[in-house]
Amino acid sequence: MTYAPLFPTPRPATSQAATPQPATPKDYLERLNPEQREAIETTEGPLLILAGAGTGKTRVLTTRFAHILLTGRARPYQILAVTFTNKAAREMRERIGALLGEAVEGLWLGTFHAICARMLRRHAEYVGLTSSFTILDTDDQLRLVKQLMAPYRVDPKRWPAQGMLGIIQRWKDRGLTPERITPAEDDDYADGIASRIYAEYQARLRAVNACDFGDLMLHVVEILRTRPDVLAQYHRSFRYILVDEYQDTNTVQYLWLRLLAKREGAPSNIACVGDDDQSIYSWRGAEVENILRFEKDFPGAAVVRLERNYRSTAQILAAAAGLISHNSGRLGKTLRPGRDDAEGEKVRVIGVWDSDEEARVVGDAIETLRTQGHALSEMAILMRAGFQTRPFEERLVARGIPYRIVGGVRFYERAEIRDCLAYMRVLAQPADDLAFERIVNVPRRGVGATALQKLQLEARQRGISLTGVVSALLAEAALKGRSKDALGALMEAFSRARETLGAEGHVVAVEQLLEDCGYLQMWRDDKSLEAPGRLDNIKELIRALVDFGTLGAFLEHIALVTEGEETAGEDKVNLMTLHGAKGLEFDTVFLPGWEEGVFPSQRSMDEGGLKSLEEERRLAYVGLTRARKLATVLHAGRRRIFANWQDSIPSRFIEEIPSQHVAISGQTPFERRQATAAPSMFASGPLLARKPMRDRNVPSRPASPTPDIGVGERVFHQKFGYGVVTDVDVDRLQVLFEQTGEKRVMASFVEIVS
Repeated sequence: MTYAPLFPTPRPATSQAATPQPATPKDYLERLNPEQREAIETTEGPLLILAGAGTGKTRVLTTRFAHILLTGRARPYQILAVTFTNKAAREMRERIGALLGEAVEGLWLGTFHAICARMLRRHAEYVGLTSSFTILDTDDQLRLVKQLMAPYRVDPKRWPAQGMLGIIQRWKDRGLTPERITPAEDDDYADGIASRIYAEYQARLRAVNACDFGDLMLHVVEILRTRPDVLAQYHRSFRYILVDEYQDTNTVQYLWLRLLAKREGAPSNIACVGDDDQSIYSWRGAEVENILRFEKDFPGAAVVRLERNYRSTAQILAAAAGLISHNSGRLGKTLRPGRDDAEGEKVRVIGVWDSDEEARVVGDAIETLRTQGHALSEMAILMRAGFQTRPFEERLVARGIPYRIVGGVRFYERAEIRDCLAYMRVLAQPADDLAFERIVNVPRRGVGATALQKLQLEARQRGISLTGVVSALLAEAALKGRSKDALGALMEAFSRARETLGAEGHVVAVEQLLEDCGYLQMWRDDKSLEAPGRLDNIKELIRALVDFGTLGAFLEHIALVTEGEETAGEDKVNLMTLHGAKGLEFDTVFLPGWEEGVFPSQRSMDEGGLKSLEEERRLAYVGLTRARKLATVLHAGRRRIFANWQDSIPSRFIEEIPSQHVAISGQTPFERRQATAAPSMFASGPLLARKPMRDRNVPSRPASPTPDIGVGERVFHQKFGYGVVTDVDVDRLQVLFEQTGEKRVMASFVEIVS
């Protein structure tokens, strides 16, 4: 089934394809609960689907898409479906195909940026670009900002280019072009040069026929704002709009959706699926107010609440519901179990002396669960901040428990891969100066910073690209010495590769280019331990080209990819931040660090006040609802934050969980004092910022007496793990550890194990 027209001619109202057919009960509808079915069958007019965690929102969204097609309300290309991740888009596409019984091509289904890239290719001339524009990565954006800041002679230590780039991206997230920056919107960064740098940055991008990620949406919004003819075309084309994770939209995404949904004299058939209780990305521009004001934006909108959770137990859901009820900025819903057999265990809250004991408790629990047959991949340690991972990593290493840090360096972010992609970009788009600047001296060709600046100046004076000016200077015999021969060879390599591109295809052309320009040989000659692995990565990159019809399609795919790929089948414990856990689920979840100042984050509350506190609470809600069967919250009386130990008190979020759904064990020094003073963990009354304790009378962890240990005893050491004693010298032991070999340790630092 293939449907590909961009703006198909509207069919008459009497057309069979456009006339809704009576919907009869189908298997795909009978398997739904009443709320899910209502969300699918409410097809006309604006609709907000408040979908709590684990309530089947993806199933509802994809079934709604298929239902519109199966009832004849629209053709596939007349539905715009928007997601936040490529993974979600792939899952939707697969599910729609499964419901319809065949794959459907030509869909307007993808991420915000992927769909806007597709639109911008067709209307690029309206913003001063051509359809072959390049999408820059962050590295190229940063280099360009540094170049533009250089003439202003600002102190890069005080005013780093990264900060300037962040301001520009925030303006783009808010839908602000340079012309729309008012004095009130301007930033005082580097004595007020931000708006000027922004204007120069945009002008430079247009000059090299490029845009950054933020431009994909900003340019399309500007086109829709200023070109009513283009907007009218899309209004005629899209009869239905479906939006996933609406609570995560930023301002420019919100503006784009409103422009496409608001149609003169016609209903706004926009259906947004979201959960205001899971809006946790304000730091990247998300506005929870977008979902909160949906009914105001679209008067008469229907609201359907999906509250039956098919993931977590009743105890976990009740605990999460009690916690999130303390937020005032929410539309309101209460999760309840969708299964009758989902009572489950209470949420465990464990108080420990310090962060080292916290890691040991979690490590012991994971080891116990593993011996009982639980898969490591179904366990996760979810932390508020990255600095919390170290003790858990050490504990898991000591116990020989495999783990993965979710969110590490991705394949396409490695230096050698970025270099190869830059070569490909110049091959596909010779005017891409930023890509050329990256590789002109990699491998070394005698074109250092000074020589490159001269080339840039000459290119600006002649009004041509860097590759154009190099070719011109070579033709004029204006280059001398080593750079003449090296740059000449580079230009010839690109020329031969372009010939091959047309004759033999992009895979052969890219491999030939990397060989001819000396890049592959550079790594073959490199004697470092990393060099073989880098060559393997490049080989893998070239293999990836095979899956794409053109080099341009491959480069656009890379620019839009947001997810890293996991190796399938590995059984490892998952370590990640709470932000990274959104959308995931595990049988067992450990939530360490629930202390004031850590979670909720003191820095976040200092910067955002009550609004940030509510987002921190939503983050805690997300953490609890990741667990299917068991959730364990931990808090420590002392925590090592970087180089210092910091005394702490339990997070207010612990007290906000209804006590009937909590099983408390362990005790910190703070709680021991509170137990003799007052029944409540905290003083009464709402407090925004409870600072960590600074009480010098807090007892240190009791010192362990020197145990009576003999040769042959099996012991456990907090850092080195399990081992057997081979020698005893008063209070010192020689121990052969299973994981780390033979060590000499203090007897008081080990525990005898049976």
